[in-house]
Amino acid sequence: MRIVLFGDGLWATEGMARLQSEGHELVGIVGRVAPSDTGFMSAAAATGLPFSQPKRINGEEAISWVTALQPDLCLSIAYDQILRQPLLDIPNNGFVNFHAGKLPEYRGRNIINWAIINGETEIGITAHYIDQGIDTGDIILQQCLPIGWTDTYGDVLDNVVAAFPGIVVEAVSLVASGQARPRQQSHLAGTYFGTRGPGDEWIDWSDTSANIHNKIRGITHPAPGATTTLDGEKIIIWRAFYDTAWPGYLATPGQVVGRQGNDGVVLKTGDSTLLVQEIQTPGGEPQTPVWPIGTRLGINVQSHIETMQREIDDLKARVHDLGSREQASSKARV
Repeated sequence: MRIVLFGDGLWATEGMARLQSEGHELVGIVGRVAPSDTGFMSAAAATGLPFSQPKRINGEEAISWVTALQPDLCLSIAYDQILRQPLLDIPNNGFVNFHAGKLPEYRGRNIINWAIINGETEIGITAHYIDQGIDTGDIILQQCLPIGWTDTYGDVLDNVVAAFPGIVVEAVSLVASGQARPRQQSHLAGTYFGTRGPGDEWIDWSDTSANIHNKIRGITHPAPGATTTLDGEKIIIWRAFYDTAWPGYLATPGQVVGRQGNDGVVLKTGDSTLLVQEIQTPGGEPQTPVWPIGTRLGINVQSHIETMQREIDDLKARVHDLGSREQASSKARV
C-alpha cells in the first residue's frame, strides 16, 4: 500500500522508521508548521520522500499535493491540525490516527498527563479511523500499558513511545491484509480533555493527598512541574510520595508537619499528609527540601483578601485626600 504519513516528534519518527524497516511503502510525509522538535524533520529529510508543511491542511493546495501522491492509506501520528473532508476521502483505505488514550475515554490533548492526574492504573494506545469528530472514529486496534502508583509522566511517556511503533505497524498490517475489524466507539462513555494551560500547574493544598500526589507525578519532567509558593516565591515540586495507609486528620493544609531526614518534609493536605522529596526555587537547582516544621506553603486566601482590602482602603483614602486638596485649591483660586 502507498502510505502518506502526517506527523511530528519522536512518536512519528519511531513509527516512520519501523514502517520502513518492515517494508511498508511510504510515498510522502506531512509535518507540522511549527514542529515540536527537529528530530522528525531530520528523519523525514533523510528518507528523500516528498515532504510538505502546509499552513492549511484542508486547503486546496494541500489537498492537491496529497492527491497527487495517490495514497492507499494515510496515517496521523501527533499531527496537530484537524483533518476534514475532502482530505479524509483521498485514501481508499481510510485515514488512521494513533492516539495515546484508551478511547472512548481520554479523547483530546495531553492524555498521558491527565491519565496520571486522574490516578489511572493503565494508559491506552489506540489506532482508529478519523471521522468528523475528535478521536471518535471506529477503533482498529487498542493496547493498554500499566501505570504504577509511583510512575511519573516521564516513565509513562517512555513506555508509550517504546510501544508505539509496534502498534503502528500492526494496525497498518491489519488494514493492508484486509483483516481489520473496526468497532464503533460508545460515545456515551467518552471523556474529553483539553490542553494544559497556564495556571493548571498550581497545587491546592486543601485537596486530597492522592490528588496532589497524582498531580505532581503527572506533570513532572519533562513537563513544567507542579508549583506552589513559599513567602511569595514560586516553588516547583518535582517529586513527592503518598501512602494510602497514612492516617487522615484535620489540620492546616500546606503546613510542614514533619521531617524525614534526607528524604524530605511532610506536608499537611486536605485529608492526610504528603512527603515532598524534591523541589526547585527560581534560578536554583533541584534539591531536597529542608523547611522547618510550621512552614506554610501556598496562599492563605483569607490573609490575602485582608491584605488586598487594606490596600484598597488605603488607595481610597489617598484618592479622597487628593480630591479634597484639589477642591480646596480650586476654591482658593476663585
